[in-house]
This record gives sequence, structure tokens and C-alpha cells, in this order.
Amino acid sequence: MKKTVAAAAAVMLALAGCSSSGGEAKPSAANSSITIFNGANGTIVENWNPFSPTQLQPTNGTMHEALFWYNVASEAPPAPMLGTAYRWNADGTELTVTTREGVSWNDGQPFSARDVAFTFDLIRRTKAINATGLDLKSSVARDDKTAVLTFNTKSYTDEASIIGHTPIVPEHVWSKIDDPAKTINPNPVGTGPYKLKSFSSQSYVLEKNPKYWQPGKPQIQNVRYISLATADAASAALTAGQVDWMSSFLPGLDQLLKNHKDLSYVNTPVLTASIFTCSSTAYGCSGPQTDTAVRQAIHHALNRDQLNKLAGGGYAGVASPTLLLPERDRKWIADPAQVTVPGTPDVAQADRILDAAGWAKGADGIRAKDGQRLSLTIQTVSGWSDFISLNDAMAQQLKEAGIELKPTQLSWNEWNNNQVQGRYQLSLDSIGLGANSNPYHTYQAKYATVTTAKVGEAAQTSGNFARYSNATVDKALDVAGGTNDEAVQKEQYTIIQREIVRDLPYIPIYVNSLLTEFNTSRATGWPTNDDKYALPASWKIWDNGIVLANLRPAK
Repeated sequence: MKKTVAAAAAVMLALAGCSSSGGEAKPSAANSSITIFNGANGTIVENWNPFSPTQLQPTNGTMHEALFWYNVASEAPPAPMLGTAYRWNADGTELTVTTREGVSWNDGQPFSARDVAFTFDLIRRTKAINATGLDLKSSVARDDKTAVLTFNTKSYTDEASIIGHTPIVPEHVWSKIDDPAKTINPNPVGTGPYKLKSFSSQSYVLEKNPKYWQPGKPQIQNVRYISLATADAASAALTAGQVDWMSSFLPGLDQLLKNHKDLSYVNTPVLTASIFTCSSTAYGCSGPQTDTAVRQAIHHALNRDQLNKLAGGGYAGVASPTLLLPERDRKWIADPAQVTVPGTPDVAQADRILDAAGWAKGADGIRAKDGQRLSLTIQTVSGWSDFISLNDAMAQQLKEAGIELKPTQLSWNEWNNNQVQGRYQLSLDSIGLGANSNPYHTYQAKYATVTTAKVGEAAQTSGNFARYSNATVDKALDVAGGTNDEAVQKEQYTIIQREIVRDLPYIPIYVNSLLTEFNTSRATGWPTNDDKYALPASWKIWDNGIVLANLRPAK
């Protein structure tokens, strides 16, 4: 306890020099500043490469923008950003985009459709940055405001990834970069509302882009991102008024904020907390988790109702083994029995599966097969208190089925790098939102062979970290991605769901709470439950830039 208090006190001292206190004058637009905690802990490693899986979170959305923006917190159509209009040809192989006029890069150079054509051609030529496996044939600019993208196959379903999740980069900068996959892009040039001001291993500051194309935006001058070690430190920073925006699970949140009139929160549960498994021996994974029977047994042995009470604070929703959201995506789930995961454990079923697979219990109750003990290491991030509690509780639950679970805590950088490189057995993480609500974006990112890589090589950004490869799934994704016919898509998703529910490279736990906390004493205009103009999470790329562009200094 003393160490926790001391750590929190040290954080307060570190933050005190960069935040206004109650006795100071309210900030004007000229000197306004807010501080953001986006979940980072430990040493921050600089990387502003918008194509890198280890990029720092505000790289995309805050500094680099896409053609359009999808608000996954609502059912609104994509909002024009660097693009103003788009249209497909009749067979879905050619996309014509009209780009916004009067936009400048933050170094003063003009933006045009030629930058868009260059960006997609760079992706076409560089497999390592083709995060969603776009099957591009060519990318050309007809003139300064018209870009034409041609694909080898029907690509209707890739629309959201193309126009909403591809960062546009300046040709005059990136044409001089030798390896676009490996650069950290130390002097980022983008069109977004903010640009880099300063960087250190514990924090970095972005400043308002005076050349931003949206009139009157942004209004906050400086935005500081910080690293915090623990949930206690985050709570202390929030209640002391030293952090203005964070998305953290804080036990007893209502009571914590009760006496702080400037603090508020929203809960928007949309992420499926899951056990990621390095699943394929063909791609270099090793350990008991590569056995489908082990993954199935873990799925059945979990007591998810208990996990929600112990770690989720009762805020979590029910997940689906299809990795879709039961409430939002029910029409896409083929088998009614797979709409939700079981809340209570079925240890007997887990035992039957493991017995049949040859995993026999030893004298200590832990199973083994061919001399290999059924012992698994699961990683999570230091300071993620709810996930740490999940791991501790799951270790006790899985022991009943003869599975030894050994939790380990790492810095965010090490944890993330392990997932990206496939250097782990089990990892606790959440399945993020796709480009829109069509299941294609979840399934293509997490299960397609094209979005993974062998252990030791980087998988695509937010991609197939499980190293899962299934030819049946790949074929179904190709068919679903080539049509706008929902009936055909549903047929293909039925095939995919049959495969992934059996193989379980990602084992869903629950739909995790998404608690986001705000301080209104220095800035106003935050999203609310009544006005979800963007997903409010402080770590959400793309939406982060939308929120920051809409904030106003408090008066």
C-alpha cells in the first residue's frame, strides 16, 4: 500500500508542472492545454509511422487523416474528411474518389488527389504495410482532385477499410523514405488537427495545427499524452484534476467521482475481452495452446458470470463465440446457440475434451501429454487492473480442468510487441471495432491468412495476432468481400462462424465495459451518452482526432 501511495504521489509531482491548478486563471484558447492518459505505461517508444502496428495512438486521426470517417458509436454514414465523394463502378473493381480542395499538409505543402494515389500505390508496392490485404491493381490521379483505385477482384466490402481506415501520407515526404514499414517517421507531416511539438520517453505533446482545413478548429492549443504505471496512479491523477481524458476501468467509479463536480464518465461497451492464442504450429507457435482441444477446454471451463463480478465490476455485457456483438450484430449470427457464450462453466465438458485429446491429469491435478505439461503463460499490461484480476481469477477456474495458467505483467510496449511478433502463448486483449458493423471487417482482420505472419515477423496492424490460417475461412472471406448482397454474405459468414467457433484462436470472455472519464474544468465539448458524435475512448484512433477537434477551452 505504501508503494502505491508513493507512486501516485510521484505522478502528481510529475504532472503538477503542466496542469493548471484551481487558483490559476481559466485558460484562453491561446494557452489552453489538456492532458490525456490513453493507457500507456512504462517507457514510451517513439513511432509516428501511420502504417506501423506499433505506432503511437494519436498518429492516425489526430495527425494523419483518412478520406472519410466512420462513427462506430452511431449509424451515421461515413463523414467526408480528405475525400468529399466516392463511387464504385458496376462490378466493384474500380473506386473513384473526389478529394477536398484547399487542404494543406502541416508543413505548408498543398494536399491533392496525387497524394491519395501515391498512398495507395505505396501500399500496393509494399506488402508489409498492406494492413487489410487490399488487392490493388493500380492507383492513379486523373487530376488534382480525382483519384482512381483499381482492384484485381471485387472489393465492395473493403470500402470502409479503404476510405475510412487508410491514413493518407504526403508524396513529397514518403517518396524519399526507403522502407515505409520500418521508419518511425520522426517528423510526422499530416493534415490532422494536431502536429508533434515535443517527445520524451514518459510523455509527448502535440500542438494545434494552424493550417488545419476545418475553420475554427481545433481550439485547444496543446495536448499532452502521459504514461501512468497503475490503476491507482490513474485514479489519483484523475481525481486530483491532473488528467482531463482517460478510459480506464476504475473500481467504485461512481463513488470515486461523487465529490468531484468537474468529473464525469460514459460507458460504451463494444469491445470483446478475449484470450488471444498463438494458435498455429505452421506459423511458428509452440505450446499446449496450439492444440484445438486445449482452446476448447478453456472456453468451456471459464465462469464468465463470476469473472464479470470479480473483474468487470458488473459493467460487462455478454459476448458471442462468433466475436460479433450479440445486441448489435444478431442478424449476422447464423446459429442461435452461438449468439452468446455460456455464463457458467462446464468443467465436465472441458474434462471430456481433454481426456479425448490425450491430456491426462497428473498427481498434482495438472494435465500432461507426451511429456508436455498443460501449463500456459498469459500476458497482460501492468496497470490494467481489470485484466490483471481476470487473469488471477481464470487461473483458479482453469485449475479445476487441469490447466495451469501463469499470469505475467509487462509494459504496454513489450506486451504489444509480443502480440505483433507472435512471441507469446496466451495474451489478454480486446477485439476492437471494425471499420463498420459488417462482420467482414472483424473476420478479415482477425482470421484471414493475409493479415498474419510467421512468429518473429510483424502481423498487420490490429490484425491476425493468433497466427490463424484456414483455407475455408479465406475462401469465404474472398466471396463475402466481393459482393454487396447481404444474403450471400450471410452464407459465407455462416461458414466462417462454423470454423472459428470450433477452432477458437480467440476465446471470448465478455463484452468489456468501456468507461471513459472526463474533466470539464479545462475543456468542454466531450461526447456524452446523448451525443455520441464519436466513440469517446481516449485510446481510439481516428475518433481521437474528431474529439480533439471539437473540444473548446472551458470558460
